[in-house]
Amino acid sequence: MKDDFIHKGKRRHLVQLMRDKGIADAAVLDAMNRVPRHLFLDSSFLDHAYQNKAFPIGADQTISHPYTVAFQSELLHVQPGDKILEIGTGSGYQCAVLLEMKLQVYTIERQNELFKRTSSLFRKMQYRPRKFVFGDGYKGLPEEAPFDAIIVTCGAPEIPDALLGQLKIGGRLVIPVGVEHQIMTLVVRKSESNFSKTTYGEFKFVPFLGGKE
Repeated sequence: MKDDFIHKGKRRHLVQLMRDKGIADAAVLDAMNRVPRHLFLDSSFLDHAYQNKAFPIGADQTISHPYTVAFQSELLHVQPGDKILEIGTGSGYQCAVLLEMKLQVYTIERQNELFKRTSSLFRKMQYRPRKFVFGDGYKGLPEEAPFDAIIVTCGAPEIPDALLGQLKIGGRLVIPVGVEHQIMTLVVRKSESNFSKTTYGEFKFVPFLGGKE
């Protein structure tokens, strides 16, 4: 759990890179400056933890590029205290950024191997989501809905109706949509049955799968 001045210096450089790439939300940048990304990676990748790259984390999953984390977090357009649902906890890095943004985070992971590993890491790092669930992200968490925002960290072939139904009026869903390559998509719930959709270009994610393993 070592986080020394070298790691902190590398994080400052990473945050500056995020600014240079157009990320302007101070809450997102401050959170990324506080989260020790190297602790979410296998030790073999430690020297590269603060590069803008994705890395494998086991169970055929990856930790996203820092820019992707920053971009999705900024699109959420949230305020401290907002209630957020994250689909695809993975390494826990995105969740940690959201927690550092002072959000109430509910997060779901379908891979039991990652769920156990990340649960242990959260305890060691004292990150406390409101709820961390081993379950099927396609179903969301209807018992905790509605949410101010929902973030999906895997590529969905289509937007799940269950997640749309769990947004508050005015709530925002950020989800990469597509199979081989995904288009980052922002859905805003305008009314009970009316949703607007905006797209933001192509990204690459692991697939959004149903069920749990």
